[in-house]
Amino acid sequence: EVQLQAFGGGLVQPGGSLKLSCAASGFTFTMWAMSWDRQAPGKRLERVSTITSNFRTSYGDSVKGRFTISRDNAKNTVYLQMDNLKPEDTAVYYCRLTKGESDFRGQGTEVTVSS
Repeated sequence: EVQLQAFGGGLVQPGGSLKLSCAASGFTFTMWAMSWDRQAPGKRLERVSTITSNFRTSYGDSVKGRFTISRDNAKNTVYLQMDNLKPEDTAVYYCRLTKGESDFRGQGTEVTVSS
């Protein structure tokens, strides 16, 4: 059974930083790309970033230059370092496994950017 547990969210002031983590289990982590998505209140789910099995990364336009995705295959964990946070980054953040035609997301972690 695929399990994805995101944590590390919280309240941060504009310009601050947070690092999210997602612990994965139930599948061969090294084989698959992992992503972070987010959903702001009243808005659609948005892809934030993806890291492939061979460590290639990509980012949504709204976070380029501010967020960094990484993975530790020894720990079955994917990270999202978020710097220079803005109020519009406020959302629930989810990690996602896309395996073939199926998407798996666990419980998200809430990030609030406010002064």
